[in-house]
Amino acid sequence: MPNTKALRVRIKSVKSTEQLTKAMGLVASSKIRRANEAMSKAREYKKSLSSAISLLTSSPDSQKSPYMQNRDTGRTKIIIIAGDRGLAGGYNANVFRLAKEYPEAEFIPIGKRACDYFSMPINSSEKYAFDDAMALAKELCNDFAESKFDRLGIIYTTYHSVMTQEASFEWLLPLTKGEDNKNAGMIYEPDHLTVLNLVVCEYVAGMITSLVRESFACEVSARRMAMDSAGKNAKQMINDLSLEYNRARQGAITQEITEIVAGAGD
Repeated sequence: MPNTKALRVRIKSVKSTEQLTKAMGLVASSKIRRANEAMSKAREYKKSLSSAISLLTSSPDSQKSPYMQNRDTGRTKIIIIAGDRGLAGGYNANVFRLAKEYPEAEFIPIGKRACDYFSMPINSSEKYAFDDAMALAKELCNDFAESKFDRLGIIYTTYHSVMTQEASFEWLLPLTKGEDNKNAGMIYEPDHLTVLNLVVCEYVAGMITSLVRESFACEVSARRMAMDSAGKNAKQMINDLSLEYNRARQGAITQEITEIVAGAGD
């Protein structure tokens, strides 16, 4: 027969877990709106930057830029964006799983979980600012221009909906030639090549910032869904344990009555 005391202790423990998951779900819910707003603005900024870079790289003169040179010496750097905390379903695990497809790359982590995973100094994805991205972008762009590595990629998480997020990969450098649209009638001073070389750092920084914002929106959405699921599982477990406890308690009472009756008969 199940131990009623042990069942009471377990029910209490599961109730505590339910309260914790509910609280964490509420915290995640409170961050979702702001995270989505920041993501939407960052997506617009990213779209504008990509459009400007596409115009610049479509010029024949821009092909001379060091940022458009393809090299193949096997030196690759990849920025990887993960969360600051766990309990977000498969959010962090999916990012690290994608990173394993690039075993020879040198990784640059953003987010506490990524920093822990690669044993690097801690930084926060939630508090990652444009200034941080610009400092990183300047260092990476200078190293790329000096041929210290061949390619720069970024692993992040794409937001589809509150329920659906997907680990994704994108190359940032070298730049690819934009579609030939005769530069949309724009005139660049002093020339396309000079302007391109000047804006590449801001482009890389803008891409990093945008994808950090998008990844954070994915993190809080994934955590909310994970906490909702954990809360439902806890409720179901409490119901099952309560039923088991009531049966055990009823069995113990029945046994006591039977013993009393048997004693009285003697």
